Amino acid sequence: MEKIVAKKKFGQNFLKDQTVLQKIVEAMPNNDNKIVEIGPGLGDLTKYLVDVKSVEAFEVDTDLCKLLQRKFDKEIATKQLQLNCGDVLDAWQGSLIEESYDLVANLPYYIATNIILKALADPKCKNILVMVQLEVAEKFCAEEGEKVFGSLSVITQSVGNAHIVVKVPPTAFEPPPKIDSAVFLIEKKTDRCDENFEGMLRVAFKQPRKTLIKNLSVIYEKTILQEAFLELELAPSIRPHQVSTVDYHQLYNKII
Repeated sequence: MEKIVAKKKFGQNFLKDQTVLQKIVEAMPNNDNKIVEIGPGLGDLTKYLVDVKSVEAFEVDTDLCKLLQRKFDKEIATKQLQLNCGDVLDAWQGSLIEESYDLVANLPYYIATNIILKALADPKCKNILVMVQLEVAEKFCAEEGEKVFGSLSVITQSVGNAHIVVKVPPTAFEPPPKIDSAVFLIEKKTDRCDENFEGMLRVAFKQPRKTLIKNLSVIYEKTILQEAFLELELAPSIRPHQVSTVDYHQLYNKII
């Protein structure tokens, strides 16, 4: 088999560490959902996934698509693996596939956040178990009061529960990236559905060092904000990362 060189334009870092691959499989939710894998790469995770479930994979790199078609010819023939060659974002209109699925993937860093947010909004996606850069994983999994708690944290907590499964060093990849990575799991209870609420969050966290009321006063009446803060017993000096997800929803309902 010819040697495949990772392409920078696709953000390719192939996960080779067998221990980490096993931990991903072990962390998969126990259900009957199909698996969607985005960016299967050389198929190192795919080979474990097709052993336990039916998989639908999306690969943008045409060279890797040809390799995967040869490597998994039996699984493709038996429909244990359905391989889609092309940009997953082009195929993702509403729901990515027509049945309930869990997203399990080592995501390319350059589109990871966008992919996760689309999965959070997709009613067919029930769980998200993905490898991303550590900094991004921490933002999705952060708790109120932590410095990295932000709009991604609130969106995630509004949808379900999230936690980091394992942190992964650069040496687990070929070629090794310059940053640490992490596998994290989001167990969804509902879907993203309120664009206006998320618009408020973007304003709230735009300047995280400023007070929340100062940030929000850019687009909301200050007197209305002051009344809402008083009712919710939020101090005027409170910073965006110090407010809970529940309070953000209550605040939104009072100021819209």
